[in-house]
Amino acid sequence: MKSPVTLLMPLIAAAWLSGCATTPPPASIADTAARTPELSTLNRLIADAGLGETLRGPGPFTVFAPTDAAFKALPAKTLDELSKDKARLKAVLSYHVLPAKVMAAEVKNGNVKTVNGGDVALSKAGTFVTFDDALVTQADIGATNGVVHLIDKVIVPPAPRR
Repeated sequence: MKSPVTLLMPLIAAAWLSGCATTPPPASIADTAARTPELSTLNRLIADAGLGETLRGPGPFTVFAPTDAAFKALPAKTLDELSKDKARLKAVLSYHVLPAKVMAAEVKNGNVKTVNGGDVALSKAGTFVTFDDALVTQADIGATNGVVHLIDKVIVPPAPRR
């Protein structure tokens, strides 16, 4: 008679292998945004702003990615204005990107420079991380060229003076 372990080994192996098959391979930040359902608005805006190739580049980058719910909370007028002004859209989106890979555990309280040159306040209290006044709702989504943190608010920096 076979032992229970011997009988279960093929089932365990099959379960383990099927688990591996469902784990998506590492992807760039742009591709990670594209395959994350709650980032569909951000994914569309990345394409509209012409940032797709940049966020597929070598990095490293940290993206504080506003979710679809965060974009829905923006006044419709603001989103409409951004969709009509590609330079402003690119500035707003690149304000959510740091030119380094920063995992949630590595966040230090203080200001950091974003890709668009603006300063943003990062802070951490226990396991809570904030980006300006947006809360990180899901941290440390790994990408081949950095990391993505989902946030609950779109941060719109002041428009440059003309």
